[in-house]
Amino acid sequence: MKYWHANGIFKSDERAARLHCRLVTIHPFPNGNGRCTRLIADMYLVSIDEPMFTWGSRSIDVDGDARKRYIDALVKARNEVDYEDLLAFARS
Repeated sequence: MKYWHANGIFKSDERAARLHCRLVTIHPFPNGNGRCTRLIADMYLVSIDEPMFTWGSRSIDVDGDARKRYIDALVKARNEVDYEDLLAFARS
């Protein structure tokens, strides 16, 4: 992340999305991993004077369509290294 930031690798939104995806993959807690890692991604964006993600503009901590789209986008980013859906969801 430090290298990406210092060298302008990826646009700021993609750096934040990649940070989120990698941190959530570590899965350090039994519960709350997504919330914590979304917060860290948002904190990174704020630290560089960029707007926070909206993360679908609704709760994704409970089952529903928004959570399914979020999980699907995370899986796609992790498995296919394609962040397009995750970026679109994060800014929706």
